[in-house]
Amino acid sequence: MHYIAVIDKNEGSVYGVRFPDVPGCFSAADTVDEIVPNAIQALALFFENRETIPARGIEAVREEVAEDLAAGAVLMMIPHISDLRRVVRVNLSLNKGLLDTLDEAARARGMTRSAFVAKAATREIRDPG
Repeated sequence: MHYIAVIDKNEGSVYGVRFPDVPGCFSAADTVDEIVPNAIQALALFFENRETIPARGIEAVREEVAEDLAAGAVLMMIPHISDLRRVVRVNLSLNKGLLDTLDEAARARGMTRSAFVAKAATREIRDPG
């Protein structure tokens, strides 16, 4: 599930991140690159011991925060990734050449195969562009 975040920044301050559909859940970031990871973590922590809340579509949120958008705020889709700390064993099927290249890249970075795949998947989820 994805939630719509409203991101704004006043001169001389950090980026503020809030979720109209998740009252009480907010985050901040010093740089643009920190917005998504910090927002993902905020959602994960918020829902750690709570049930998820239905998310509205972007048009409903856009209408609600129209004044903020007119003042320069932007909207961003943030994925809710639950259970960030629980590790689960899975099986993946990859062609041999890709697996060999993956293992080589993981070794070059001093990582395990699992850590490398998790990091790559997380990066792709955070920045699907």
